[in-house]
Amino acid sequence: QVQLVESGGGLVQAGGSLRLSCTASGSTFSINAINWHRQAPGKERELVAYINSGGITNYADFVKGRFIISRDTAKNTVYLQMNSLKPEDTAVYYCYALSGFGNYWGQGTRVTVSS
Repeated sequence: QVQLVESGGGLVQAGGSLRLSCTASGSTFSINAINWHRQAPGKERELVAYINSGGITNYADFVKGRFIISRDTAKNTVYLQMNSLKPEDTAVYYCYALSGFGNYWGQGTRVTVSS
């Protein structure tokens, strides 16, 4: 199994930045990719970005040019650097691991962007 713990959320003003972290433990060798998703109040959960085991990344159009996903393999941690934040980025952000043993969600970290 894989366990995921997110951190780094908080309250920030529009235009500001935050860096989220997702640290994996357990059978980390089995992870093929880690996604960041978000869920805003009253909305469905949506994919924000992902990074796979080869380091390939991809982003949703609504964060391209503002968010950067990266990883530190030695720390089993994936980061989401969020810049130029907008009020519409307010959501709970979750990381999601796709592994050979199944797929796993973290508990989420809340991001609130004030206008």
